[in-house]
Amino acid sequence: MPNWAEQVTAIATSVEALGLLGATGAAMFAGQQVREARRSTRAQMAAEFFRRWNDPALVEARRLVDRFGSEELSAAFQRYVTEGAPEAYVLYRELDYFEQLAALEQRGVFDFELIRLLLGPALIARWEKWAPALEAAHGVAVYPLFAGLVAKLRAALEAG
Repeated sequence: MPNWAEQVTAIATSVEALGLLGATGAAMFAGQQVREARRSTRAQMAAEFFRRWNDPALVEARRLVDRFGSEELSAAFQRYVTEGAPEAYVLYRELDYFEQLAALEQRGVFDFELIRLLLGPALIARWEKWAPALEAAHGVAVYPLFAGLVAKLRAALEAG
């Protein structure tokens, strides 16, 4: 029969083991809660960001872009930029939007797969429309994140 010291040690060890088990469970639950909160925050940010696409300022920019074919957009954009015309700043709204989207994707804030599903071919087509205008007005290094996201989308769509 164990003496009282051994019994107290066994009870204390059991209590410590239960406490450790409870703390581990609480830590796992807290970690899951943090992941869920992060996922929820990202979903809210994505919803807000995509909602901006239909804000009047971006609708105005899209309408202006859509008035032109690719070559006409290039000529008009160069003229607007050179003159410092208000239309240049309207057009920059769309470009800035896509650059911001690419930055958020690059930093892991937005899921690439979500962007691919929602915008994939449309985003590529928009880049193809903009690329000649950007190169003519600013050179090849402007909006590098937008260009990188389009390259990533092309690779993903080609891979299937």
